Amino acid sequence: NVYFFGLFEFGYVPLTNPPLSDHIIQCFSLIFIDGRFRSLFCLLFGAGLYIQWQRWQSHEKLIKRLKILAVLGLLHGFLLWAGDILLIYACAGWLAAKYLTADATLILKRGVQFLLLGATITFLISLLEPSYVISRDADTFIDSYQALHATFSALFINNVLMFVLMLIALPLVTLWMAAGLMLIGIYLYKQGLFVSGFTTQSCVFITAAALLLSLFRLLLQWQYSPLSYALQEPVNWLAALFTALLYIQLIVKLCANKAASVPVLQAAGRLALSLYISQSVMLFVLFKIIFPEWVLSFNLLDYWLLVTGLVLLQILVCAIYPRYYNDGPLEALWRRLS
Repeated sequence: NVYFFGLFEFGYVPLTNPPLSDHIIQCFSLIFIDGRFRSLFCLLFGAGLYIQWQRWQSHEKLIKRLKILAVLGLLHGFLLWAGDILLIYACAGWLAAKYLTADATLILKRGVQFLLLGATITFLISLLEPSYVISRDADTFIDSYQALHATFSALFINNVLMFVLMLIALPLVTLWMAAGLMLIGIYLYKQGLFVSGFTTQSCVFITAAALLLSLFRLLLQWQYSPLSYALQEPVNWLAALFTALLYIQLIVKLCANKAASVPVLQAAGRLALSLYISQSVMLFVLFKIIFPEWVLSFNLLDYWLLVTGLVLLQILVCAIYPRYYNDGPLEALWRRLS
C-alpha cells in the first residue's frame, strides 16, 4: 500500500504513457503480491487467535487484547495513515473468536461463507461505483495534490476523512473478508497443515485455482466494462487466498526441521506490530513531510525500489534487535495494557 501514502484517494496514478516497467511490475504484482500477503497474515492471525485461546483458556483475555489492538488501530488511522489494518484485524478477530470452540467443519463453512459474502458485497458496491482512468498530468490529480499539501491541517483533515470512509467500509466488506480468512486459518491450524503441509492432490487443486484466478484477474485489468471493474477485487481476494495457501506450503516445506535457519524471519514475526507501525511512520515522513513531490514523479519501479530499501532496513533491525530485547516496543506495550 505504499502507493496510497501520496494521495490516498487515488493510490498509484500512472503517466499518460507509462514506462514498460510499470506494465511488468503490475503483472507481477497482480499474480504474486497484491493481496497475497494480506491474506497470508489474516490466515496466520486466525491461527494465532486459536493458539492464544488454547494457552490461556480465557475468551475474556483474548477479547481484551483485541480491544487494545482496536484502540491502537484507531489512533494509527486517525493520526497517521487512513489505510490502517489493525482495527480490521481486531474486529475480524472478535468475530472469528466466536467460533473457537466450534468443530472444524463449521469453522471452514463459516470462513468460506464470510469470504463469499464480502466478495459479493464488494462486487455490488463496485458495480454501482463509477470507474474512471486518471493520469498523473490530469488537472484533477494536480489540484488534489496542491490542496492536500497547502497546509498541515489539510493533510490531517484529509487523512481523517479517508479513515472515516474506511470505517464505513469495515462492516460492509473488510470485516467479512478478513474474518473469513481468519476462520480458514483456524481450520488449517486445527488440521495441522501449518506443520505437515497439504497433500499432493490438494496442492494440485490449490495451484490450479491460484493460477486460473490470477490469470482471470490479470485479464480483467485491461477490460473497461462496469462488470469487469466490479469483478476485479472479488476475484483478487479469491486468487490471493489460494496463492497464500501456496506460500504456506512452500514455507512449511522449506522450514521442515530447519527452524533455526530463519531467525531473521522469526524475529520479524515477533516484531510484527512494531515493524508495521514503523513502516507507516517512515512512509508518512517521506511522502508527507520531506519529499511530498515524489508522488508527482514516482513510477512503479521507484516505489518498489523504495520499499525494497525499507524492507532491507527492517530486516537488519530484526537481525540486531533480538540480541538486546526480547519484545518489540509496541508488542511490550500491547502485552502490558492487556
